[in-house]
This record gives sequence, C-alpha cells and structure tokens, in this order.
Amino acid sequence: MIPPSRRRVVITGMGLASPLGLELDAFWKGLISGRSAVRSIERFEASSYPTRIAAEISQPLLADCAPDLRDYGLIARFAAAAAARALEDSCLLSRPLNRARVGVLVAAGLGSYDHEEVFASCSSAASSRGGEFDWEAFADAVRTRLKPRSPERRTPGTVPSLIAHRYGFEGPVMTVMTACAAGTQALGDAARWIRRGAADVVVAGGSDSELYPMGLASFCLLGALSTRNDDPARASRPFDAARDGFVIGEGAGILILEDREHALKRGARIYAELAGFGSACDAYRVTDPHPLGRGAVLAMQRALADGAINPDRLQYINAHGTSTPANDRIETLAIKTVLGNAAKKVAVSSTKSMIGHLTVAAGAVEAIVTALTLFHQQIHPTVNLRDQDPECDLDYVSNQARLAPVQHALSNSFGFGGQCASLLLERHS
Repeated sequence: MIPPSRRRVVITGMGLASPLGLELDAFWKGLISGRSAVRSIERFEASSYPTRIAAEISQPLLADCAPDLRDYGLIARFAAAAAARALEDSCLLSRPLNRARVGVLVAAGLGSYDHEEVFASCSSAASSRGGEFDWEAFADAVRTRLKPRSPERRTPGTVPSLIAHRYGFEGPVMTVMTACAAGTQALGDAARWIRRGAADVVVAGGSDSELYPMGLASFCLLGALSTRNDDPARASRPFDAARDGFVIGEGAGILILEDREHALKRGARIYAELAGFGSACDAYRVTDPHPLGRGAVLAMQRALADGAINPDRLQYINAHGTSTPANDRIETLAIKTVLGNAAKKVAVSSTKSMIGHLTVAAGAVEAIVTALTLFHQQIHPTVNLRDQDPECDLDYVSNQARLAPVQHALSNSFGFGGQCASLLLERHS
C-alpha cells in the first residue's frame, strides 16, 4: 500500500484533441471498435515523400481547436482545446477555487515555421548575389514573410503559460521536453508537485504536431516511418511480423490531477489514481533502444516501486508499441524482464495502432486511455496484428476489445536519447 503520509493523486478530468475526435466518449468508442484514424496526408502536398500517410486531425476538427489562438500554431491550439475539455469534465471551475494552488505542467513540441517563412527567405538571399548568401536580402525577406507570434510558436514554455493565463491559475508552471516520453514525464512531475504540497491541482499533459513538411521529412530521413502508403489504415501494426515503422499522429491530452482529499471534498468523479511514476535513461544511443531494454526496465520497475505494487498484481500495460522493428521486440523483452513469469498473464495493447504516434503528446493521451481502461474495465485492441512476431510473444489483445477486471495498469513511453518513463495507474476505491 502507498504510505499514508504521502498525498494521493487522482485523475478527475480528461480532455483531448485526437485524430479520432475531440470528445472523450467518441474517442473511447473509436478505440474500442478498433477504428484506425490513419489516412493519406491532406494538410500539405506530400506526394514526393517516401511516407505519405499520417493520423491527421481533420480540417473540420481543427476549426474547433481554440480558433482564437490561430497565430500561436497547432501545438498551442491542441493543448488549449484539450485543457478546456478537461476542465469542463472535472467540474473544477464550477465552484470557488484557490487558483494560487493550481499548477500547469504541459509537455510541448518545438513547434514549426512554415516553409515560406524560412526557406523562401533563404532562397531569395542565396540567389541575389550569384550564390553568395546575402544577409540583408534574407533579413528583408524574413520581415515580409514571417507570420505573427513566431517566437511563441517555437517556445514550448508558451503552452502552459497560455493555459495558466486563460484561467488565472497562479500555481507553478512548467514545460518538459523529453522527446516521446515527455507527456508521461509531465504527468509524473505534476504528481510530484501534488505529493509534496506545491499544488492541490495540476493541469497536466502533452501536445504536439510534427505534421508539417520539415517534420515529415526528418522522420523519413531517419527511416523510422511506415511506407505502407497504399493501405493507410493497416500501416501501423505493432508487434506484427510485417511491421515496417511507425505512423505520425498529432494532438494533445490534458488530465486534471488532484490531491485525493481535495477531490473528495468537492465530490469530484475520480477516473483513477496515479499511484506511481518512474523515469530512466538507457544511456545507449539517440535513435535505438538498449538491446536489453535497460531504460524501459528501470522506468517500469521504478513506477511499480513508487506505487508499492508487486509485478504480479499488474493486469494491463498500455505499451509504447510504436510498430517499429526494434521498439516492439525490445519493449516485449523489457516487460518480461520486469514481470518474469507474470508477463504472460498481463494484457498489453498499443493505442498507436489506431491513432499513430503523437510524439511528445503520446504519453499523455495514452495515460487517458489507461485511465479509461480502469474506469470502464475494458481493454482496447491492438489492431492490424495478423501475424505475430515470434519475438513478441505476449498477450497483445489483438484486433478485438476485451472486457476484463483491471485494478493496476502501466502506461509506457520511450523517446529519442533513451529517455523512458512509466506511469502506474490504479482503479480508485
């Protein structure tokens, strides 16, 4: 059991912006039904790219994502839309609230410049003097092409400060950027704030979009993306023998984390308890996981130890499950290392099989999924798993949702640089 002296952290509200929709119920129903959100990219011309598919938030949904923050870019808009829904879901603002005790901690991607802002300017400067770079021409071109709020669009710290400003929250404010582990890291750090008494409530999560020309090009150059362009819905296939890379997604997930006593006093609905958190670095390579999954093992072990839960009490793992050849095999090995003989009894599924990899936001959205799993006692499937890799030999809940008693669950996130993070969520009672 968790030591009684430590403040307990619960989840009382959740909101998101996702390729499967902006409403929590519709998102969950989409996952349970096994609906893929992957399709051909429509936002920009991608016909010359090796990968031309993504889990993209459609234009009609984009119109509902904080249109007043259009100049701040998609990452801020996704975060603001998700935060608004999470706060509404929590009913936190429906009664008096000490806003000096509410913090904001949001992992945010680096943002983007449009091609015309940078590349057109560079092109005009390079051509004006017969190939010699003309800095004056570059400066003139940038001044005419640069769009509003370009510094804010490239500053991750803008995102949590915007949310704090919108609602008058005066508690601690921070962003984190630990690559694809960042959304999970943000939630773990937010829980620490509450545990040590720095805040009673934290609006926490992650937001990102790498769906712009340079973002897509970067991942293509790494060779990390699926090139199954002729069958988008079946391109993301974690743990399948024919997997060939991940699919980029985008969006945001925001959770309202709250001191349990604070939540009970106001009669809040509680989705789940955030009982443990662990993070680690495998100290191996930037783009490849440690061959033995060292960072993943440490993160999971630390999350379980933080929540004082033995591995054999775990029923579910929301896997990082990217659909890359290395990740899925090594994550499987790491799970078996941590759980031992109990690994075969634990259900594992990958949300990325349906909504792709939301990069910095992935862990936050997958924490929402894990909380909903505990709340509804239902596990969503890993879709497109037809020919299971022999080295991926766990129960991945293939292709069909499952009703199952789930009391304890892990949510895993692993990122570039070997940055690994895991959350332990517990069904609240």
